[in-house]
Amino acid sequence: MSHPTPRFPRLRSLAVLTLGTTTALTLTACGAGSDTGAADAGKNSASATSAAKEKTTFRLGEASPVQESQMQSSRGATYAVTPTKVVTGTKADMDNSGLKQEKEDGPQVPVYVWSTLTHKGGKPMALGDMDDDLVVKTNAGQRTRALIVLLGQAKWPNCPAFDSDKKLAAGQSESICTAFLIPQGQKAAAVELTQGYYKQPLEWPVKS
Repeated sequence: MSHPTPRFPRLRSLAVLTLGTTTALTLTACGAGSDTGAADAGKNSASATSAAKEKTTFRLGEASPVQESQMQSSRGATYAVTPTKVVTGTKADMDNSGLKQEKEDGPQVPVYVWSTLTHKGGKPMALGDMDDDLVVKTNAGQRTRALIVLLGQAKWPNCPAFDSDKKLAAGQSESICTAFLIPQGQKAAAVELTQGYYKQPLEWPVKS
């Protein structure tokens, strides 16, 4: 997985968290010159057709295509991500979490995403690296990454904290729950797995 994607802080402060949001991901494409000959044009056309057919939308419970780690400690390792369930929490969940928000963020509620992470091959890889590119998209088009508390974990109902440093070897898998924050009044519309600037993100729509 490429990591030129802009990084978003998963922690703003010890007790005060603000919501990191992404802007809409942009895709760029480069067309081949018209003077490269019929053979090259045919190859480019076939390549474009193949790319267009690549599946990018999945059902919850359906695994992603195999991803390749670009992390220094596990470069070349392969894995798959399978979001299985998404639940939008309540203001009471936020009030009881132990977290304090900055007022300028406005009221926020948690979104809980359950996923299964599967190590496919190569070097051992940390759970936190496998789910690092997961994003929640809201029904208003806003995107946000997961949050982490530096000292201790926030308390979420039925969404226990997991050891993000735990490493899996090839063939191993682990089910985890990850918490995201979105503006109160919005709902989770999809889970996305970003793939860098030049590839369309993978998406698992959430039924309202």
